[in-house]
Amino acid sequence: MRLAFWRIDLGGRGPGYALQDILARDRAVLHKAELIAHIAPDVLVLSGLDHDHDLVALRAFRDVIAEMGHAFTATFAFSSNAGLRTGRDMTGDGRHDTADDTQGYGRFRGERALALLSNFPVDDANARDFSQFLWRDLPGALLPEDVSGAVLADEVLALQRLSSTGHWDVPILIDGQSLHLLIYQAGPPVFGGRGTRNLHRNHDETAFWTHFLDNRLPMAPPEAPLVVMGGSNLDPFDGDGLHGAMRDLLAHPALQDPQPQSAGGRLAAHDSANAAHLGPPELDTVHWPQRPGPGNLRVSYILPSSELRVRASGVFWPAPESAEAARLGDPDAPPTRHRLVWVDLDRDSLRAVGRSN
Repeated sequence: MRLAFWRIDLGGRGPGYALQDILARDRAVLHKAELIAHIAPDVLVLSGLDHDHDLVALRAFRDVIAEMGHAFTATFAFSSNAGLRTGRDMTGDGRHDTADDTQGYGRFRGERALALLSNFPVDDANARDFSQFLWRDLPGALLPEDVSGAVLADEVLALQRLSSTGHWDVPILIDGQSLHLLIYQAGPPVFGGRGTRNLHRNHDETAFWTHFLDNRLPMAPPEAPLVVMGGSNLDPFDGDGLHGAMRDLLAHPALQDPQPQSAGGRLAAHDSANAAHLGPPELDTVHWPQRPGPGNLRVSYILPSSELRVRASGVFWPAPESAEAARLGDPDAPPTRHRLVWVDLDRDSLRAVGRSN
């Protein structure tokens, strides 16, 4: 069975615009749907698709993917913290009406949210949404600071959720066995004012899963098998951010890192923006060639539990001379800078884990 994660960047212009583009069969929409159909995942987690209450945009996009030759039978999404207004000054800049004064950066509710498409049933009744978990309740939380460097007031910390988009535990049912998808999308470690608020929050959004797997949170982790799927906005070595949180999660004994690779990522790193990078470029999942900039980074992940058997994995980033390179779109104006990551799991290993539990 094939699992995929893609930061798709389909939205962000305003409420309803993503759906409008999907229904109009916008060129970028068709391009992204065609690429998904080409990869043909059984389970797909999307990040960067605007959320609406009835999942109209998600289901409309599913229909476009089906038109391209790959059908999904199930759709699922919790609501998003992005754009959820608090009515308070959350950054200490004296204002309460900016996109940063929401639970997660957003100019409107549900901007660039998470979503799930699956060809296996979703166990809705047992899905858990941890997106209301308060930042201050994370063990060892790097609490947010205002623009002066002072820790934000208690009344703000009593409201501030950790998740900028969401942290979910969504079981899907495969051959009578539950596979728990631990899904998230972290905010960037930069922007958000002069303080270290986004830097610290980005760290803690990934640290959440390490604490969760170690059973140090009020919510108990599921019994294996599970897969962490999402975007950390954090490379283990390079670019901005407190990289230790990502390295800790990658090294967690409950997980394995298949290290999906691509020829395109390796070849795209031969420039000054990537010259000083420490991480293997073939593992990169986003192409940021602009200067100044962080260069190419590994920020998208699929991390199965250690008991599962991985058959194959990859990052869809063909070499420029490959026949598939055109699927990435115009090199100068691509539909998204992020690359789709996929992992193939052996279903027999899932059954074996289920029997052992």
